[in-house]
Amino acid sequence: MAECKLVIFDCDGTLMDTENIAAEVECEMLKEMGIEMEIGEFNQRFAGTSSGFVKQTMEEESGRAFPDDYAAKVETKMNEKLWREAKAVEGAHELLDVLDYPRCICSNAGLDKLKIELSRAELWDRFRPYVFSSKDSGDFEQKPAPDIFLHAAKEFEVEPEQCMVLEDSAAGVAGAKAAGMRVIGFVGASHVLPGHADKLTEAGAETVVSRLADVPKTIEALALWDGFDV
Repeated sequence: MAECKLVIFDCDGTLMDTENIAAEVECEMLKEMGIEMEIGEFNQRFAGTSSGFVKQTMEEESGRAFPDDYAAKVETKMNEKLWREAKAVEGAHELLDVLDYPRCICSNAGLDKLKIELSRAELWDRFRPYVFSSKDSGDFEQKPAPDIFLHAAKEFEVEPEQCMVLEDSAAGVAGAKAAGMRVIGFVGASHVLPGHADKLTEAGAETVVSRLADVPKTIEALALWDGFDV
């Protein structure tokens, strides 16, 4: 069995309880374009993706072109709101206090956004310099592509099968599985709606937890089920 040598965290919706903040900004901006969408619907459709993906999808669905500066405006408004309101998921610091594995973050979000929200929650210094952004990492495709996960494994000089990923979105789970990694789904943030755990398992998560405190023992349990030495 492969030894677990790296735990990879998603950020928004996993370490940071920020998906509803992002959805509020995105829905406000869509409304300015004449598109009405509830926050719950937005999270169901787009949580774990990127503003660029949202823009492209809604342009195709609405048949209208968004302004060239649309994505930049979304980013500015979101960063301002995150600096005021972002908070960590309950138990994030306590988990990191006891987690006895190398760790990093792999996110679709840009590094500026990640630094703002993680700094507000006093988590930035607990991960840097191992905060990897598919948006700001060269030519990597964003989740559900596996690129950012494979980059993290390469940086830590470990094999994909030696990595455990914690993800709250189906796109993130699919990306990690495509990279050849094992995945724990997370449903403990405030944006999660009933039925979300099923979506994560359908995407490839081996199990799902609702508390960050359960992550260490879940990794141990998965080793007994088949896969990692601990």
